[in-house]
Amino acid sequence: MKRTTATPLISLGALGIVAGFLIEMALSTSGNAVFVPPISLPLTLVTVGAIVVGFAIPIRRAVSGASKRRLDPFQAMRVVSLARASSWSGSLFFGLAIGAVTFMITRTVWPGVASVWLTAAMALGSALLVTAGLIAEHLCRLPKDEDDDRDSAAES
Repeated sequence: MKRTTATPLISLGALGIVAGFLIEMALSTSGNAVFVPPISLPLTLVTVGAIVVGFAIPIRRAVSGASKRRLDPFQAMRVVSLARASSWSGSLFFGLAIGAVTFMITRTVWPGVASVWLTAAMALGSALLVTAGLIAEHLCRLPKDEDDDRDSAAES
């Protein structure tokens, strides 16, 4: 499995920015209140990020030899998949939050200050989730084998 590149993260973030701006605009023009995330959303995003990194640490210890516990490859693959999903979903949530904040601050009449701060907190929690997903994916990386090196394979 290849490591996560910046392309899907940037694409999902850009998609989220457009979607967040358009959703807020649609809510506002239809006469409804704009979406304001609850305080539990950024806290949940940060907690999920901490859990993902917490799942990756025992795998890193087993791979580096610091732990004598046998490593289950299926568990490692699940953690890597969870880390990738966390970084992708965090990127989408980040875009949604940035789009919503952009809509809120570009209006002539600002919503309540708490609305802007809660949406900015969602962006921060999402950025931390992306970071945690990328860190967990890095922790689950296997060390390079001598067999993987093309130069050593050509010399044999």
